[in-house]
Amino acid sequence: MRRVKLICFLLLTLALASCSEYNKILKSTDRDLKYSYAKKYFNEGKYSRSIALLEELVPFMKGTAYAEESLYLLAQSHYNSRDYFSATQSFTTYYTSYPKGEYAESALFYSAYGMYLDSPDSRLDQSKTYTAIIEFQKYIERYPQTERAEQAKDYLFELQEKLALKELQAAQLYLNLGNYMGNNYEAAVITAREAMKSYPYSKYMEDYQIIILRARYEYAQRSTLQTQPERYRMVVDEYFNYTNSFPEGKYRGEAEGYYKEAQNKIDVLPTT
Repeated sequence: MRRVKLICFLLLTLALASCSEYNKILKSTDRDLKYSYAKKYFNEGKYSRSIALLEELVPFMKGTAYAEESLYLLAQSHYNSRDYFSATQSFTTYYTSYPKGEYAESALFYSAYGMYLDSPDSRLDQSKTYTAIIEFQKYIERYPQTERAEQAKDYLFELQEKLALKELQAAQLYLNLGNYMGNNYEAAVITAREAMKSYPYSKYMEDYQIIILRARYEYAQRSTLQTQPERYRMVVDEYFNYTNSFPEGKYRGEAEGYYKEAQNKIDVLPTT
């Protein structure tokens, strides 16, 4: 028991000494000393401390031998503390200020990767996803032969798929809303078609096409007798669009059902 108390006492003493040391460094006017401690804290994984010192020092380091290193250390400190937004800002400042600098390639990659890690669920705002895509595109254009270029391409495709999924969710939402406060079926069709143009290699292409077919079918079902023949013909058109694009598609049975009912309706409904 006494041994445990002794260990706790020693740990507390060390913590207090560390805080006392840090407070003295913060108050110091010796920038070289502060910078040496900023690097020391960074190497020890005490990123909040290194950030506090570096944010003060970086403006004064411009034009000195430590200008590049200090800015890069600040960016890495933000990154390692998982403040990816601040990290990307600092990395961007670095490669903009020093496009041929020692850390330019790494800074550009991590400016994108930080936003990739911070990219939210597809149902949320995708501003960070767009930023990550732009940064990865810059990286691939500037450093196409590096080891990280293939990684960047993979991350870029993954982010594009997230945006493709967001469009699919939007199209599905319009389909679910139906005729609520307007013709949401047409909105579903337009959203899905635009997504197919924007993401032609997406794994969701078949899902976009079946949503278009469902929207045409449900809209035809809920239309007046006078407009149904024309709208069921649109169902038939979309059925062929689907089967031509996905002859062995996973929704083939569902599509066949829409097609058969549409043909039956066209045969029996009066035309105007």
